[in-house]
Amino acid sequence: MYNNRRISLAGGLFLILIGAIFLAFQFIPALQNVIHLDFTWPLIVVIVGLFLLVLGLLVHAPGMAVPATIVAGIGGILYYQNATGNWESWAYIWTLIPGFVGLGIILGGILGMDFRHSLEGGAWLIFISLLLFFIFGSFLGGPNLLGPYWPLLLVFLGLLILVRPLFRRR
Repeated sequence: MYNNRRISLAGGLFLILIGAIFLAFQFIPALQNVIHLDFTWPLIVVIVGLFLLVLGLLVHAPGMAVPATIVAGIGGILYYQNATGNWESWAYIWTLIPGFVGLGIILGGILGMDFRHSLEGGAWLIFISLLLFFIFGSFLGGPNLLGPYWPLLLVFLGLLILVRPLFRRR
């Protein structure tokens, strides 16, 4: 019951804040010259992600950090694509989403979950995500750090997957 009040409080405050911002844009037209909503619409997605994080903090649910970082991360991707017009980057940039999950797991560990396991699991997801980002990006028009040697990343990832279980604690 106490958590329901906190959820209602957070939701109500969020809606009041968003409504006040939109009212300010209507009554103070000069704000539209400072913040261009037609260009910065992806920031709304980032704000929703931040709201999910705050909501998780209010109800003492550190696991809410995972969906919060996914939503905010996708908002960041959309902001980049909207700012640059590089919508084709979605062909490889989606590989960052598992990294957002890893970041959320680490953040959840900081906020109250099992920190050591969260750090290990989250770091592994971030590493795989970045590796896939560079692999897909190298042949789909993204960052190409290794040139024609990008298949070495696949070999490296395969070796890690094979060797990692040998070093696990029982």
